[in-house]
Amino acid sequence: MLEEYEKKRHFQKTPEPLTSDIKQSSDKPIFVVQRHDARKLHYDFRLEMDGVLKSWAVPKEPPKEAGTRRLAIETEDHPLEYADFEGEIPAGEYGAGKVEVWDRGTFELLKREEKEIVVALEGEELKGIYVLIQTKYGKGEKGWLFFKKAS
Repeated sequence: MLEEYEKKRHFQKTPEPLTSDIKQSSDKPIFVVQRHDARKLHYDFRLEMDGVLKSWAVPKEPPKEAGTRRLAIETEDHPLEYADFEGEIPAGEYGAGKVEVWDRGTFELLKREEKEIVVALEGEELKGIYVLIQTKYGKGEKGWLFFKKAS
């Protein structure tokens, strides 16, 4: 599952974590949002699923209020260790730029279908029920709509 992650990185040049055999991070699955100041500032939203961090790049700050919708582009899976990664990815490397944890916590998976994921997030910044719905976006890109559900 992490072949694409490994293929895009030169681990002798980047401080990003290598893959490992961690199966689950804790009793409850974790999520993390990393602020990634790369070519363009964006936020990487990651959910622990299937032994990896399923990942989406969100071009704007994730929504804290219901009614705000964000585009989320599905990216390659990341190893669970990436949840703690903060640092500078060197220029010339994939994803070059500063990465810092913006939010983290645990979640409960409420629904998981091919084109819809619903989770109850328990983070510092993001709390409540959040939805990812797959949309048609661009050429071969995996676009999703990301929003907080009204309570």
